Amino acid sequence: MQETPFVNQTDEVNDYSASNIQVLEGIEHVRKRPSMYIGDVGERGLHHCVYEVVDNSIDEALAGHCSEITVIIHADNSVSVRDNGRGIPVDVHEKEGISALELVMTRLGAGGKFDKDTYKVSGGLHGVGVSCVNALSSLCTVMVYRNNKIYFQSYSKGVAKEKVKEIGETTERGTETRFYPDDSIFNTVDFRFDTLASRLRELSFLNKGVKIILVDEREDVSQIESKSDDPNSQFFTKIFYSEGGLVEYVKYLDSSRTPLHEPPIYVSGSAEDGGTPVEIAIQYNSSYNENIHSYVNNINTHEGGTHVIGFKKALTRTLKAYAENQGLLKKVKIPISGDDFREGLTCIISVKVAEPQFEGQTKTKLGNSDVAGIVETIVNKQLAYYLEENPKISQKIVQKVILAAEARFAAKKAREAVQKRSNLIGGGLPGKLAPCSSKNPDECELYLVEGDSAGGSAKQARDRRFQAILPLRGKILNVEKANRVQIYENEEIRNIITALGVVIGADEEVSLEKLRYSKLIIMTDADIDGSHIRTLLLTLLYRYMPELIQAGNVYIAMPPLYLVKSGKNQRYCWTEEQRELAVRELGGDNKAHTQRYKGLGEMNPEQLWETTMDPEKRTFLQVSIENAAEADHIFSTLMGDEVAPRREFIELNAKYARIDA
Repeated sequence: MQETPFVNQTDEVNDYSASNIQVLEGIEHVRKRPSMYIGDVGERGLHHCVYEVVDNSIDEALAGHCSEITVIIHADNSVSVRDNGRGIPVDVHEKEGISALELVMTRLGAGGKFDKDTYKVSGGLHGVGVSCVNALSSLCTVMVYRNNKIYFQSYSKGVAKEKVKEIGETTERGTETRFYPDDSIFNTVDFRFDTLASRLRELSFLNKGVKIILVDEREDVSQIESKSDDPNSQFFTKIFYSEGGLVEYVKYLDSSRTPLHEPPIYVSGSAEDGGTPVEIAIQYNSSYNENIHSYVNNINTHEGGTHVIGFKKALTRTLKAYAENQGLLKKVKIPISGDDFREGLTCIISVKVAEPQFEGQTKTKLGNSDVAGIVETIVNKQLAYYLEENPKISQKIVQKVILAAEARFAAKKAREAVQKRSNLIGGGLPGKLAPCSSKNPDECELYLVEGDSAGGSAKQARDRRFQAILPLRGKILNVEKANRVQIYENEEIRNIITALGVVIGADEEVSLEKLRYSKLIIMTDADIDGSHIRTLLLTLLYRYMPELIQAGNVYIAMPPLYLVKSGKNQRYCWTEEQRELAVRELGGDNKAHTQRYKGLGEMNPEQLWETTMDPEKRTFLQVSIENAAEADHIFSTLMGDEVAPRREFIELNAKYARIDA
């Protein structure tokens, strides 16, 4: 065996010394690695900055010192947050020698929420605070209304530009923070009104009695059709305020479903020592879905945790005990599982924990073991009392549970048939599926395509090595209105499950271990029918295969709407604005010709590959769920039985619809 000769590396070692080691102090590290603090530098991270500032105001509300919060999106794409809380202290911090305001705004980990005498509980998922927002802003200003005076300080990229100064007198109190996100950090600085509205609405339900106002100064009321909540403002305004809290939240989520009982069941209490307040609102409806949304200190714990475990255990035990005591299960021949007690249930669980411990991949799963017992004790006692006092409603709920158990038993056979077919290799795949040659899931893609015509074009356009095509026959079943038996017996849905290779377990959880494709791409026509099919598919995935969305496997293809030609020059366009620009730049209306693509089938295979399927050129939207409760509301509104909520939703949100290209 030949020995490797020793190489003299003295020069290389001398080039790498202590002087090469960078120690990034606080704010510098935030700017160097922003995604570590706010998730990413796209739309999600941009809006997270607003939430961090709002969380400070909500903490004041939780402490009983704030009743109103105003969020304004300014015309220059800065955002200001104003509250009527106590105002950030401005006196000099004894240890640090600078104003407490400057300390909070420029130092990581500085703030009143670490002092439990100041804040018993506080929100904010990662505790990054307003100092991170300041660090990622080209300019940030703060005005504090306190001690009958107005104080001011400004910052640039997290560094104070001046000392705190007194600029006037006032009878008001509170804090107003305005920040300009740094466009050298963020991919976009364009705030979306509907994204902010969703979170602020959620906060208003979770913190009853707190008024939250959202104003968009980019939108003049006289220029838009949507209804503004403030008739005295020239700018589009929405006001979120809830007196009923979680009860109103449940009714909002179930607005397009038929409730089994009115009003929702409300449970509240706290630990024996008076700590850990618990609030729960419960409503059964005629749907087949379980919708449990949980929060800890206003943080959406979409991975659940000990508070959810405690609730589920108590719900099953209490309902089962009532049903057995009343003799309602005597004729039931099949065992009833915990899932059966939660079918058609919409529930909000909100707990306030002084020292929350989060775990899980996204740190949104509560780990405090004592919380499970606290929740379980409260629900056991209060739900048992409710059931005894409301026998007619209780019997309705139990009957719903029995029907769910019978349907689950029937669905088990249908699911096993689908699974057996899916486990087969080769001959078990759907007949219309055009598989790819690669067997490596990491590089394989499956396109769900609308109709045989588009499917034919896609099959010719694709790269057969890693792109598979599954044409769908028309509109698939609306799973929002169907039970599990109907779903598993539907041929199109069976084909999708079989093609994907996912495994649906006895507990209805989806295993991605045998998933054949790392990308599931929905590719439909850019018309009303195409939008409907896309929504039907997204509803299926959200309700019955959410694991695919959570894993980042689901995408929406973005075929162009137009082809603008002028002589030998041509340009594909995805929006009306792009089309108008292309017409001007390619020679004007007289010379440029516009072709409108009404469907994928109108493109030849070369065009479809070039615009929509070529990994080097295509544009995809990755499907994600930022707010599960709002997603639940939207899907039930769009795909449920009630027409009025659907019409209202479309009227209110049509102005926000857009295609990102």
